[in-house]
Amino acid sequence: MGGLIKSLSLYFSGKKFCTTVETLTHREPRSMLAAMFSGRHTLCKDSEKGYVFIDRDGKHFRHILNWLRDGVAPIRNLSDLERVELLREAEYYQLLGLVDMINEVLNKKDEQMDTDLTRTDIIKIVQYAASGCVSLIGVNLSGLDLSKLCLKGVDFSFASLNKVIFSGANLHHAQFQGADAENTNFQNATLTDCEFTKANLRGALLAGANLRSANLHCSELCDADLRSARLENARFTYANLEGANLEGANLTGAKMRKANLKGANLQRACLVGVDLQDTVSNFDS
Repeated sequence: MGGLIKSLSLYFSGKKFCTTVETLTHREPRSMLAAMFSGRHTLCKDSEKGYVFIDRDGKHFRHILNWLRDGVAPIRNLSDLERVELLREAEYYQLLGLVDMINEVLNKKDEQMDTDLTRTDIIKIVQYAASGCVSLIGVNLSGLDLSKLCLKGVDFSFASLNKVIFSGANLHHAQFQGADAENTNFQNATLTDCEFTKANLRGALLAGANLRSANLHCSELCDADLRSARLENARFTYANLEGANLEGANLTGAKMRKANLKGANLQRACLVGVDLQDTVSNFDS
């Protein structure tokens, strides 16, 4: 790119937006958007129409622009699904201020849910567990923010973990057997040697998570986001990964025998030594 674009038009799949470099870089200068339009990177620009193409769904980008312009977004007026979708986009663009605002709204709503324990309860249980082994088998923690906590070895088997935020948490050797973790946020979490046999991880956010040697046998990972995840020697036998995003993931030595990979995105994934015997994929006849 020859120089910094002062005003520009952005093109998504079927949606177009007009804005300025100042808008995209001023409020969140450390974000991915700011980096994209800093002038340091080459952008995909239509030579005839002048649009900069961004390969994302533009459904919620107007809210992102309003946030960048004014520091506000109509989060409380959105449905739960729209909030989660907007959260995914904000996390992708690394707009940390917007991420915090969305999570604050989600957490306030979830505080009204009939959960068995609070974040404070979990912290106390972990700190004062006499045996060093914490069992939360079958508890309902749906919607709690447990981000960045040290939860090594905690047994969450058969627990209700729907929409729990585990982002950045240390969950080494934790147990999630049979847990319901649909739409749960494990972004950048440490999940090495975890047990996920028969867990429901449908739509879970696992981007950047470390799942080395994790056991995901017979787990449900349909539409899960595993971009750039570390999955070396992980076990996915009989797992359902239909529609999962594994772009850039490290699957070295992973066992995926008889896994369902239909519609899964494996672009730039490392597949060295992966056992793909009897897997189901788009290439099957």
